[in-house]
Amino acid sequence: MKQALLVIDTQAELVEGNENEQPVYNKERLLNTINTLIEKAQQSDIEVIFIRDLDVAGGKSPGFDIHPAIHVPEDSVIFDKRATNSFYGTPLLGYLREKEIQHLVIMGCQTEYCIDTAVRTATVSGFDVTLVKDGHSTTNSPVLPAEQIIRHHNKTLHGHYNVDNFSIVREASEDVFSPMHDGYRAEA
Repeated sequence: MKQALLVIDTQAELVEGNENEQPVYNKERLLNTINTLIEKAQQSDIEVIFIRDLDVAGGKSPGFDIHPAIHVPEDSVIFDKRATNSFYGTPLLGYLREKEIQHLVIMGCQTEYCIDTAVRTATVSGFDVTLVKDGHSTTNSPVLPAEQIIRHHNKTLHGHYNVDNFSIVREASEDVFSPMHDGYRAEA
């Protein structure tokens, strides 16, 4: 099964915050988790794809760039987006289909916006998804602290389905590049 690691909106200013925005929750752990899975992906010859949000830092460096602590592989692909949805107005869907990707491992920022939307859109678009439980983050909202937002989405998105394809949530310490979706389908 062909698969890819999709790292969404891990740009310096979004992760670190700025004068108007706080940094994402547990940012050091997030950065370490991302680097760990990038390394695992490279060892397994799995493609790494980054998505950048053009709204971050006005679409200009250095805040717009992928966080400097992240080890971006030289052969990774980077797509820029203008919407919350990584698939909207970008070549991402066509690229994944051209590469015959069937399984996406998703991580990045922000949980309740771009991560949630990517997981749901990917399942509708025919991909099985593994959301990395400890591989996405956000900031506090006026209603909920970041930790609760993350926990809520991990619960809500585990088993989220759109007929044939669905998402599961797994820890980064698990073998996330060994999809378990077919086992769940066999039980149904």
